[in-house]
Amino acid sequence: MSGATPRVFSTRQYPCEACPLRPLKVFRDFEPEELTFISKFKKGELSVEKGSAVLVEGSHSAHLYTVLSGWGFRYKLLPDGRRQILNYILPGDLVGLQGSLMGEMQHSVEALSSMLLCVFERQNLTILYRNHPGLAYDLTWIAAREEQMLDENLLSVGRRNALERAAYLIAFLHGRAKSVELNGHRQVEIPVTQQHIADTLGLSLVHTNKTIRKLIDRGMIRWREGSCEILDAEGLAAISGWHGLPETKRPLM
Repeated sequence: MSGATPRVFSTRQYPCEACPLRPLKVFRDFEPEELTFISKFKKGELSVEKGSAVLVEGSHSAHLYTVLSGWGFRYKLLPDGRRQILNYILPGDLVGLQGSLMGEMQHSVEALSSMLLCVFERQNLTILYRNHPGLAYDLTWIAAREEQMLDENLLSVGRRNALERAAYLIAFLHGRAKSVELNGHRQVEIPVTQQHIADTLGLSLVHTNKTIRKLIDRGMIRWREGSCEILDAEGLAAISGWHGLPETKRPLM
């Protein structure tokens, strides 16, 4: 992990009223009073370099974050350093809610690429719950959706074979990136290494390399140094037997 220190901008690049994510069709619209509250709730923006820690397991943070741009991932470590990647973080995702409710972080978060995060003060969550039931429901929805994604990931690790696991993971990330128009109209490119894939799927690096090679040979992905370009998302979904996350309007905090 990089030792680079994230930097808080003293001024906002993006006021909430002009958030570049809000026009995306995947996100629900705010009510005017909700937008006013969120605009005050947001205290600034955090720039995080690739490989830097956003949150660390066991730590207490005064803030939680919404991803404005970039990729990250959530993970846990065993005492001997072995890593299990739990899920990936994309624009629009809320980061750090667990620490708000559990007192300290139960997992770590690392930047997979350079990231820009909206910063919110954790202590103001009580105002949100008290005065804005619609936003409180949104937080519950976000937590339930994360549980849904973890259910799918656990099913994959527990019951799919190696090829199906890899196809599922890449199709899953493709679908999530496409929903937030991360690459515009270009092919989706995921900034992962084969070690990230191995640590997500619970496979050895050698087994992961052989599995990725099979997908390359079938013309479904193109592997570059430090990234994976998706060429046939439908083919990946067919191999894994996965039909995608339900298409519905999502909250944006």
